[in-house]
Amino acid sequence: MNRLSGHIAVVTGAASGIGAASAVRLAAEGAAVVLADIADQAGENVAASIRADGGRAVFVHCDVSSQEQWAALREQAHAHFGPVSILHSNAFVHTDAAAHELPIEIWDREMSVNLKALYLATLTFLDDLRAGRGSLIATSSVHAHFGLPGYPAYAAAKGGTCALIRQLAVEYGPEVRFNSVLPGPILTEVWNEVAEEDRELSARATALGRLGRPEEVAAAVAFLASGDATYITGTSLTVDGGWTVKKESK
Repeated sequence: MNRLSGHIAVVTGAASGIGAASAVRLAAEGAAVVLADIADQAGENVAASIRADGGRAVFVHCDVSSQEQWAALREQAHAHFGPVSILHSNAFVHTDAAAHELPIEIWDREMSVNLKALYLATLTFLDDLRAGRGSLIATSSVHAHFGLPGYPAYAAAKGGTCALIRQLAVEYGPEVRFNSVLPGPILTEVWNEVAEEDRELSARATALGRLGRPEEVAAAVAFLASGDATYITGTSLTVDGGWTVKKESK
């Protein structure tokens, strides 16, 4: 497919997981992609793989909590490819701890990377997105709507992401579409330290009986970025294998 031919996309958190899969999928559909992350070598490797497959991609170091680094990312995107019409705000951090055990500096870091970055993305690229009648897709999470132990800052930030996406859709429609994807249990690198029995527990908690793949979230991102979704804005698209609809009770 070439649904995104002629588009220039920025993907944050693109060195691994959902971000890397999103960058690969957007490039495969014809977009030139700027990959942003703080994991430089891994990000460079993903960009090189895209180019080896015939796509257009470049990696740029960017801490998404820094307005200055967002400005530098925009400069690099323009220098390499031109104005940006697709942005996937995807970078995240998480520390597993109850609220009373979470240091304030960790709370602040999670809010900066997981929520403030979406504001900075909009602030930085709004002119580009308006000019190109573009699309911004943010990665939220099922944690935006459901509580699990150890996720106070993460859940607050992801809930805020959905609320901010709705607000941005209202503020800047009809020029720009803003949507979010809400992944459930997706088998990314963060699962490497999870015990096998806990993986199986999460898989059984879904209606489909398995963990998801990053590529399955990337497919949803590409859809929302494409001309197939031109009448979709301000929505939260859940990609969780039915995790949010399945309950174990009598």
